[in-house]
Amino acid sequence: MKAILALADGRVFHGTALGATGETTGEVVFNTSMTGYQEILTDPSYCGEIVTMTYPQIGNYGINLEDVESRQPFLSGFVVKEACDFPSNWRSSLSLDAYLKENGIVGIQGIDTRALVRHIRDKGAQNGIISSLDLDPESVVAKARKAPPLVGRDLVREVTCDKPYHWDEGLWNLGEGYLKNVKPSRFRVVAYDFGIKRNILRNLVAAGCDVTVVPATTPAEDVLAMNPDGVFLSNGPGDPEPIVYAQENIRELLGKVPLFGICLGHQLLALALGGKTFKLKFGHRGGNQPVQRSDDRRVEITAQNHGFAVDAESLSDGVIQTHTNLNDNTVEGLTCRDIPAFSVQYHPEASPGPHDAAYLFERFIAMMEKEKKHA
Repeated sequence: MKAILALADGRVFHGTALGATGETTGEVVFNTSMTGYQEILTDPSYCGEIVTMTYPQIGNYGINLEDVESRQPFLSGFVVKEACDFPSNWRSSLSLDAYLKENGIVGIQGIDTRALVRHIRDKGAQNGIISSLDLDPESVVAKARKAPPLVGRDLVREVTCDKPYHWDEGLWNLGEGYLKNVKPSRFRVVAYDFGIKRNILRNLVAAGCDVTVVPATTPAEDVLAMNPDGVFLSNGPGDPEPIVYAQENIRELLGKVPLFGICLGHQLLALALGGKTFKLKFGHRGGNQPVQRSDDRRVEITAQNHGFAVDAESLSDGVIQTHTNLNDNTVEGLTCRDIPAFSVQYHPEASPGPHDAAYLFERFIAMMEKEKKHA
């Protein structure tokens, strides 16, 4: 079946349908990862986005039921050069195409993804439509131009959980699957779900945390009533500035309990501290972003997925920039001088990797330990 991808600026790509039949709208972005497409599909941070994979063949190791990062795929659409019809992996239970169909995700394959990515890099990420129903280029472009932008929208409410829940699953181990109670739970952590990835929760459990996940709108007073040793601010989709309720809750928590934020949680912490954010031209999405630490100048290769960044000039004297992206010098981490709170823009929990920044979970543990001794 034929399909079409049309961008709001009029660029059109013709290919064949992948996944569900239909039409979908979103901001067209690209991810440079060579592996991890299943984690990308189920990362709630992609809500509202049509994701293009730069690696030419996707789906070659299939889909399994263990490596999902959330309860369902949240992305708007999926674009690949070639989807593998015959995956080969002992853990695979179905093909990429079957998985997309099962979850109602509209996709397209057989287009020149290199040309698409170069176009996005030159012109910037923008709205687009994948359609296997309407193949008229002018019609589809017109629809893309009418689609609402990501800026100013609260997408967190679309992905967060409905009610609090306890998480006790640790990291995956060959032959045993996901382990439970791998360490005695020394610290009680409340994790805000702005679109949280399960591997973050697994890393917290593996580090010795008893984790309770709460909806994004949970008041700070309710979190403090749970008597946590630390509060985690999760990743999530879209523009951080409209998420005013989260910023207000974080402001109430500052100085009362240790805070650790990742990705959107990092941006929300910066906003709560009086900083500002801005939209990147085409974002950082992939597993090969170089980040330099300010303290020892060491470089970490990191996994990232974000379209917004913290404005370094807006940070107050009480906030220290701890990490810098070596591609564009954007803020990749911050910490507070006098308050137990820190965050990073990238994903230290990334599965399948890289794992250069896994130490950050132990840093959170050390911060909670220090605060517990001083209490």
